[in-house]
Amino acid sequence: MKYPQLPETEITVMQIIWDQSEPVSSQHVVEILKPVKDWKAQTIYTLLRRLEEKGFLSSEKQGWKRYYRHIVERDDYMRQDTGRYLKVHYKNSLTDLMNALVSGSNVTDDDLHELSSWLKNKEIGDRNDALHNVQYI
Repeated sequence: MKYPQLPETEITVMQIIWDQSEPVSSQHVVEILKPVKDWKAQTIYTLLRRLEEKGFLSSEKQGWKRYYRHIVERDDYMRQDTGRYLKVHYKNSLTDLMNALVSGSNVTDDDLHELSSWLKNKEIGDRNDALHNVQYI
């Protein structure tokens, strides 16, 4: 499924909803965001409503409170958004993206070692998956 791109403000709200295992009240979202972002409660309610209209959230009213639950999974959205970012900013070149990340930030040798290990394990896993699939064809 293709999701609309969210502005940073809406992603900030979604991160809070994604972090909850149970439906979260709009008041709880306000309590979390107000001290961090200094947004008015009405702004947060508007963002929640927009996310519901876009199909990212569902809501249910219980008494005087409204509770929100995510419909779109974090990994699904982030995978799509990262792919869009890679396409738009780096012409689908993972090497160019990695070069920008490594040369423009505080990447440590430990970070690079961890990434290298991940890539090696990913490569081995893909090879094993391919061999496993060939055996059953």
